Amino acid sequence: MTLADGAAVTDLLDQLGWSNRTVAVEHNGEALIRSEHPTTSLRDGDTLEIVKAVAGG
Repeated sequence: MTLADGAAVTDLLDQLGWSNRTVAVEHNGEALIRSEHPTTSLRDGDTLEIVKAVAGG
């Protein structure tokens, strides 16, 4: 996946088609609160862990 330089976490989530409300994001080992998603810029070499909530039973 290719993102523009300085893309934010929300840009990545948009490309994936995932709602900001249904994921938890860890950026370089630090958990982000939802309000940080639009202001956290991604750089080459960053590590992300994204956990998506899935409904079901």
